[in-house]
Amino acid sequence: MIIVMGPSATEQQVDAVIHKIKEFGLDVNVSRGTERTVVGAIGDERKLDPEMFDALPGVEQSMHIVKPYKIVGREWHKENTVIDIKGVKLGGNQVQVIGGPCSVETQEQMDLAAEQVAAAGCRLMRGGAFKPRTSPYAFQGHGVEGLAIFRRAADKYHLPIVTELMDVRMLDTFLEYDVDVIQIGTRNMQNFDLLKEVGRTSKPVILKRGMSATISEWLMAAEYIAAGGNHNIIFCERGIRTFETAYRNVLDITAIAMLKKESHLPVIIDPSHAGGKAWMVPALALGAVAAGADGLLVEMHPNPCEAWCDADQALNPQEFKSLMGTIKGVAEAIGRTV
Repeated sequence: MIIVMGPSATEQQVDAVIHKIKEFGLDVNVSRGTERTVVGAIGDERKLDPEMFDALPGVEQSMHIVKPYKIVGREWHKENTVIDIKGVKLGGNQVQVIGGPCSVETQEQMDLAAEQVAAAGCRLMRGGAFKPRTSPYAFQGHGVEGLAIFRRAADKYHLPIVTELMDVRMLDTFLEYDVDVIQIGTRNMQNFDLLKEVGRTSKPVILKRGMSATISEWLMAAEYIAAGGNHNIIFCERGIRTFETAYRNVLDITAIAMLKKESHLPVIIDPSHAGGKAWMVPALALGAVAAGADGLLVEMHPNPCEAWCDADQALNPQEFKSLMGTIKGVAEAIGRTV
């Protein structure tokens, strides 16, 4: 951290800042210029907060120079993290596509979806047993029964399952059903109690970006999980809320490059929730792969017209299979596989 003193700061005021820093066990470096004196804190500056110094007499500005996210940051972990999900590697050279319906509806629907996901070449399957909906009257998912349906369907094709955890009280149930990847949805990105609890497990966690969350806030949410001991974290960009109303959300492709620079963790994209329309999904998916995404979370329903949830954005099996082919072409063009 550096503390910039005002042009009229006295020696006593500088000494007060130095004393404050040393109280926390850090060393101090003082640089005296012609117009400003800059006091630098040397050591673990995470012990310090700018608010400790901004109110002190003579202080003009204070700021961190080390990033607050330590475990998830690339600063200390230079190599890309590759997460092993029952033998499926996410974060390496192979781009993973996680396909499946928005919600678990019936056993027949999930059995058919699992067959079609596997036939298209996917190695992981998605499906919502618990659904956070804007309207309290919309379908909220089958809950525990949905987990059982999902597990039976996916196991037939040896597909690891990805599903959303909304309530910390259901974590033990998720572990009982051996959910392979726990998804933290956009509305819970800053549910810190929930993040702390999944941080105590070893299950891979997909952390979706909040609707209006900054990159820094997103990284700090991941740090909550990592601080608990679980470093198997996957970032998922699903579109952010802006002034635009022509489509559901604005897919922030820039986030891929930014996260890859700031963090060693894998980054995937959810083109289905970003566009909100099935016809947009292929373009957004291909753009994401070209930009360096490690995977995609894509909604596919055996019969989208009959879907109980997000019917407009779900691909049908033929569209999904076609998308897998075009994704492969883009991945190969940039030296990756699918």
